[in-house]
Amino acid sequence: MARSSKKGPFIDPKLLKKVLRAKESGGAEPIKTWSRDSQISPEMVGLTIAVYNGKVHVPVKIAEAMIGHRLGEFSPTRIFRKHGRKGLKVSVSEGRV
Repeated sequence: MARSSKKGPFIDPKLLKKVLRAKESGGAEPIKTWSRDSQISPEMVGLTIAVYNGKVHVPVKIAEAMIGHRLGEFSPTRIFRKHGRKGLKVSVSEGRV
């Protein structure tokens, strides 16, 4: 469900403070954040933000096309393991042990 447009975008106040400080100083190092639900704003473009995925901080380089999306969209929390290839089923004789 979409957020009400009258409420405006959510950006964590601590993250916004870090972004503005990084913009003033040049912003060479990534900004660590745990706020996956914050929306990407135009002030963040060009910065690298390390978004926590539950295990590690994943560095995300913010581009202009990402504005309006959430930070968590670019830091996956689950790893997809490939399914087995077709034809590798256990035969009946191998199943009996």
